[in-house]
Amino acid sequence: MDLDWRVCSQARVSRDVRFDGKFFIAVLSSRIYCRPICPARSAKEKNVRYFPSAAAAAEAGFRPCLRCRPECSPGTPAWLGTSNTVSRALRLIDESALEDGGVEVLAERLGIGSRHLRRLFLQHLGATPSAVAQTRRLHFAKKLIDETRLPMSHVAVASGFGSVRRFNAAIRKTYRRTPTQIRGLVRQTAIQPENQYLFRLRFRPPYHWTGMLAFLAPRATPGVEVVEGGSYRRSISLNGHHGYFEVSLEESDNALAVRIQFGDPRSLYLIIERIRGIFDLTADWPAIAAKLRMDPVLLSRVEADPGLRVPGCWNGFELATRAILGQQITVKGATALAGLLVKTFGRQFSAAKGLTHLFPKPEVLADARVDSIGMPKARAETIRALARAVCDRRISFEGIVEVNSFLARLCEVPGIGKWTAQYVAMRALREPDAFPFGDLGLLHAVSLQTPRELEERAECWRPWRAYAAMYLWQGHKPNRNEVNGNADAARETSIKRFETVPSKIKAEPSNRLRCELPIG
Repeated sequence: MDLDWRVCSQARVSRDVRFDGKFFIAVLSSRIYCRPICPARSAKEKNVRYFPSAAAAAEAGFRPCLRCRPECSPGTPAWLGTSNTVSRALRLIDESALEDGGVEVLAERLGIGSRHLRRLFLQHLGATPSAVAQTRRLHFAKKLIDETRLPMSHVAVASGFGSVRRFNAAIRKTYRRTPTQIRGLVRQTAIQPENQYLFRLRFRPPYHWTGMLAFLAPRATPGVEVVEGGSYRRSISLNGHHGYFEVSLEESDNALAVRIQFGDPRSLYLIIERIRGIFDLTADWPAIAAKLRMDPVLLSRVEADPGLRVPGCWNGFELATRAILGQQITVKGATALAGLLVKTFGRQFSAAKGLTHLFPKPEVLADARVDSIGMPKARAETIRALARAVCDRRISFEGIVEVNSFLARLCEVPGIGKWTAQYVAMRALREPDAFPFGDLGLLHAVSLQTPRELEERAECWRPWRAYAAMYLWQGHKPNRNEVNGNADAARETSIKRFETVPSKIKAEPSNRLRCELPIG
């Protein structure tokens, strides 16, 4: 990946937060690499080098700065300046793919040779896959040392080191200090209770936090998710352990404060990475805005609400189930149905205020009488079919290598079509160019009549169509009678009326639901 040294130099001198995490500065005299926002005195231009990733700087023999803490940078957008292969490999590394067999197995999953994969990483990131994974492990270990009171043996396991000895050796080699000495340099504030952790996850501004919460709030599953008081919290389950997390904004620090309660520290890395995905923290806003501003339809929306992100999800199966529940009914009605589903089939788990359940697993819904909560039988069968496909491992929402083939398998489930698949890709797979072009809300927002017209119109928004969809959804104000515009189900039922919803769900005046607008 070629860096324009003039741009990097200007960003370094001005300490521009918009470039935080997009490149790293190495100082030849001190052999230390820093973030562009490092508060230390700026070195002379002739004494610095620029690297596209922290791993590249580490591979060149530089060690992380203890002052600006490169491990706290927002992270380089996976798709920025990289090939699709490298982007997918980075996503798999985030999911600990290298732990299952190294670079050779990772390359095989991507359908290429290991030598070619290494060549691509060196070309785009300046470091090999193993070096990238090692740097991420070290950075997360440093974060745990600084921000938690975990015993060092737990830090070693949580950050992916096979043994405490390897962990100690890696930290000493990288930071020229022992883990205990590093922790001694940190000014610890309040000590967290057992199994509770506080992290600060940085982002590049602008970040439209109110827009994020405005999208998540009406879609929050009762008992599982709560949006209140400017924060988001939800119950979680991972590897047989249960807990919850809460996220709020620290605007002055360009960061999200994340409070996690979880009994297994080994899962902290995966939890943090999923939270980064939910809140789209690595988005490269200047690149996105530059593209969207070129369209007159989006220009005023982007200028009015800079920093709008694409909300992700905690679990792909949960999101897909929620999308099916939302077919052809209002967002409010779909949320009520989701609450009934959780209350009926979910596991009780009183984690925090408003959190009473865990979302039901595929094994539970595979043979459950989902229609008993008052939804149409065909839609209930779609949920069961999806759950059975996940149980049989015909569909997995993790470790996706080829997005198109995954979406094709998803569309084989009766009742799931292109609209639902694109919505899942947009939020569960974090595909920045996914676009549910069959959505009636998007059609109304740009005054078009058919999905084909919208698909053609959206070509100029590539590769950021998911962000364009967020702006169009936000700008469109549906009336109280409009419902989810899932064209998948609409094609089959046209304007037919549906089964009466249960009395627990507030229905339309006719006690029936009809088809018109966007999903939840």
